[in-house]
Amino acid sequence: MTAAPANLKSILFAQTNRGLLLDVVVFLANVFLMHLLTRLFLDLVRQATAGDEVAQYTLAFTSLGMWILPAAGAVMKRWHVHRRLQGHDQKLASSESGLAGCLFNPIFYFCLNLVILSAILTGFGQLLFGKVLLDNGAIFIPLVFLGLILTIVQTFLIYQYFSPPKKPPKSEFLRSPRSEMLGDICLFLNMILFQIGWNTLTFAGLGPPSGILEFAGRLFFLCFIALLIYFPPRMFYLAEDIHRRRTWVTMLLANSPVILRVLFGAGSGGMMY
Repeated sequence: MTAAPANLKSILFAQTNRGLLLDVVVFLANVFLMHLLTRLFLDLVRQATAGDEVAQYTLAFTSLGMWILPAAGAVMKRWHVHRRLQGHDQKLASSESGLAGCLFNPIFYFCLNLVILSAILTGFGQLLFGKVLLDNGAIFIPLVFLGLILTIVQTFLIYQYFSPPKKPPKSEFLRSPRSEMLGDICLFLNMILFQIGWNTLTFAGLGPPSGILEFAGRLFFLCFIALLIYFPPRMFYLAEDIHRRRTWVTMLLANSPVILRVLFGAGSGGMMY
């Protein structure tokens, strides 16, 4: 009786199934927790818009977290992932096929990082310099160039994750199991932050679709947006499990609560689950 649950647990928490674990965690969060977190986030946005400095700093640090967490996770996990794959004569599928080469193109992630950077500069810039930031080129222009350089470095660190290191890292911490565990925590937290943004669609107050055409159009739009939002924080694990058939099923399952709520018009007034 206990053999099956124990076997399921060993599969779910295996190092090679971190993507599967992430999909399960996101699904459960979207069903039971994310609606509340998104409501709190929207309240935070309203407070920040009203001039609450605590709320403004919280949003600024949230944006900063979305910028730092993936790079930190990539650096801390890189050596462990490639050492494990080399032990099984495998490698990450970041460029093995046309689909992988398209999905893992750094241009997409770089553009996303620039969007996040703009939120960081806007948030911290106005808090530290006030409205003078946009009017003073001596402050604004250097900040933009500095942010651009840092984003190039950050994107490089992220995509370096997909190439095998030539030698073990010098840092003892980066060689220890704690490094990979902390890297996974960073990537999971980053996904939760992205999911909060994704769940804001459930508060749009959309009614049920008026017909088949609107239903189909809404479904296409939601699936497309789901891919754009879910892929960036998921790609570190997707590079390892992209060829597993169950991967695409669990990714769809993870996003299904949000898709269904918006598809059938379950707005901020209630939850479907």
